[in-house]
Amino acid sequence: MGTSTTSGIVRASCATFWLRLGAAMLPQPTRQQWLQIAQGFLERAQFPNCFCALDGKRIRVKKPPNSGYQFYKYKQFFSVVLLALADTNYRFIIVDIGAYGSLADARIFRASRMGRWPQSNQLDIPQPAPLPGSSGPPASYVIVGDEGFALLPNLMCPFPRRGLDEKRCTFNYRLSRARRFVECAFRILASKWSIFLSAIQLVPENVNNVIKAFVVLHNYIHMYEATADEDVDFFTPASYRDPLNLEELVQQD
Repeated sequence: MGTSTTSGIVRASCATFWLRLGAAMLPQPTRQQWLQIAQGFLERAQFPNCFCALDGKRIRVKKPPNSGYQFYKYKQFFSVVLLALADTNYRFIIVDIGAYGSLADARIFRASRMGRWPQSNQLDIPQPAPLPGSSGPPASYVIVGDEGFALLPNLMCPFPRRGLDEKRCTFNYRLSRARRFVECAFRILASKWSIFLSAIQLVPENVNNVIKAFVVLHNYIHMYEATADEDVDFFTPASYRDPLNLEELVQQD
């Protein structure tokens, strides 16, 4: 089979996966479904009022012709960005695919629909609710991200690492427990599909279609074949395994 024929089959297959499975595997959650996702973060990460974890993954690509440094990242390879929100079952909820690898995750998020939707309430996010065991004022439901993102009304980030007291250390630890689910989702995606282990030898448009196809296949597998705890130990980085020895304190709260 010739190269051009094979290439055409790959493009058609990826487009079909997205067309047939995209809406079913990446539906916009209802308010009740957001609450169910938030319950998962409370039970599995002890982080209340969290409805998604946010992060970006750079997908290696060969240098596109005449692209200069648009796709070049400080990590010294060319890439496009898969920005994603994930739940505690390692499923992608909303994705933004194809941004230049040279851009920071925070900038991509601000310019993306997933960054604008929470501010305009197009995601039907649940109304603020009191934190469990608290008599204080209602707290907003939030997305959790790393220190590379900026604080927003619906985006929570960790405290700067220097000079932390015990309460802020506990907060950062709990936030890292919640955020690890999206990082684990990326690791599971790359481990199952070897195409992500080296630079993809396609033009950016076709790379985006490949990423879309494997995102929906990832969700399909986790919806119909995987359990919530599949590979959780293998894909949990050591840095998230109670690096501050606060697990006992977390469980007491």
